Amino acid sequence: MNDPTSTHSAIPALDFTEPQPGSDRRTFMVRSAMATAIGLLGGQVNPLFAQAPANAQPVKLDPNLNVVKQSKGPVMTLVDEFYKVGPGPSSSHTIGPMRITYDFYQRAIKLPQAQLDQATALKVHLYGSLSATGKGHGTERAALAGLIGYEPATIDPVAVLDKMQAEPNKTYPVKLGTKTINSSLADIIYDATKGDFPHANTMTCMLMAGDKVLLEQEYYSVGGGFIEWKGYTPPKKNPPKYPYQSMAEVIAFTKRDNISIAQLAMANETSISGRSEAEINAFLDKIIGAMRATVKTGLAAPTSTLPGPIKLKTKAGDVYRSAMAEQLPARKAIGIVSAAALAGSEENARGHLVITAPTGGSAGVMPAVLFSLDAAGAKVSDQKLREGLLAAAVVGYLCKHHATLAAAEGGCQAEIGVASAMGAAMIAQALDAAPQIAANGAEGALEHHLGMTCDPVAGFVQIPCIERCAFGAVKSWTGFLIAKDEIPANRRVDFDSTVQALAITAKEMNSKYKETSEGGLAVSLTLC
Repeated sequence: MNDPTSTHSAIPALDFTEPQPGSDRRTFMVRSAMATAIGLLGGQVNPLFAQAPANAQPVKLDPNLNVVKQSKGPVMTLVDEFYKVGPGPSSSHTIGPMRITYDFYQRAIKLPQAQLDQATALKVHLYGSLSATGKGHGTERAALAGLIGYEPATIDPVAVLDKMQAEPNKTYPVKLGTKTINSSLADIIYDATKGDFPHANTMTCMLMAGDKVLLEQEYYSVGGGFIEWKGYTPPKKNPPKYPYQSMAEVIAFTKRDNISIAQLAMANETSISGRSEAEINAFLDKIIGAMRATVKTGLAAPTSTLPGPIKLKTKAGDVYRSAMAEQLPARKAIGIVSAAALAGSEENARGHLVITAPTGGSAGVMPAVLFSLDAAGAKVSDQKLREGLLAAAVVGYLCKHHATLAAAEGGCQAEIGVASAMGAAMIAQALDAAPQIAANGAEGALEHHLGMTCDPVAGFVQIPCIERCAFGAVKSWTGFLIAKDEIPANRRVDFDSTVQALAITAKEMNSKYKETSEGGLAVSLTLC
């Protein structure tokens, strides 16, 4: 047997160079582990180390997109841009497309009446992930709703979207000044799923006069309900009081001025927007009320079968009742948090109104965390809940700024992972923990979602999405508790490094696992 003290010479030094384009992380890790084991056992470097990586299909983002440009300056996002109320089941595939078509309708009606008089039809083409999984997300109904004048925050999903599903051939009048044309679901076209698109969620809207195009605009649903379009210029904003691009800078500001993350966030909200603290708090109260409502409604809903081919039974109410009957406090707490997350996520799957925090697919996580801090759990005040939402927003902003919130770009790590990190920061802030504990808790929650794929079965936001919200909410508490109980200075991994890992993993992840339903559970699970 070889002398174990000599085996180190057979193991190659760590390689810190950038991976080759097209690297497949899973293949790389398996081969590296095998090669290292052979090197240790055999005493020589294995030639596997020298082989080229397997091909993959990373998503390339257009450098002209604002989400790419914004990553080069201080965070400027505001809470009323970040937390959105709208219909489920997806912020990028439901809320985003509805905002897009509503925006296009507003542009169209501004054309001269002479042009509008020529109009014969409105057409919407869906590309990439929007086309691949749009049917399971109700994208065509959301897009049609926007065209006929509905907005996500004020729409009644049952009266409008559910009715569209029940009456798929119905036509709807669209007023274009004095001219009226008809639109229907047939005008929403599921186009190419593969192509060199500026963003994985690309769509085009056109106002037609026969075969002639009167108005056309290309749009991108970039995640979390945020939208952009070709030629997009972000609105001018005032400079932030605390210009930051990283969590390290956030922590430095809090130490310098002896403030909390929530106080920093509020100062930036008022300085950037020009609104008062009372106005910001009024908006946060609406979000708190919406989160409470989605959990309450989801828990009270009778057990039923969710729409779609999966025939998935709901269980939030069952889990909640079992948890309330549990005698052991730890089991009861985990059960209640899980039930609340299931409730919010099942409401999302029903297509009812939810809150993007940061997305529709992760819509059960933050409401469950809020529920556990509210009257059913820690019983913190409404002011502490507001502060928690502000701290959580900072975490979400940084993930949006440097990585992505869209599963179509980065898999489920970008949705559930970010939501879980936000939840950990919210808990820490609401319980008056130090800023470093909030940052460390968010880091831990995000770190342990890295690599999570988005592989919705049949393209519906049900399996594995609903239960993932429950696991994400529980991990929010796990992340916070570890951060609270450890010595903060001893944490080896910082939040900014983990966000960078999120971005790298998103870039290298195979496109099959980016909300296309072409891999993972979407392929392995057989529906009867």
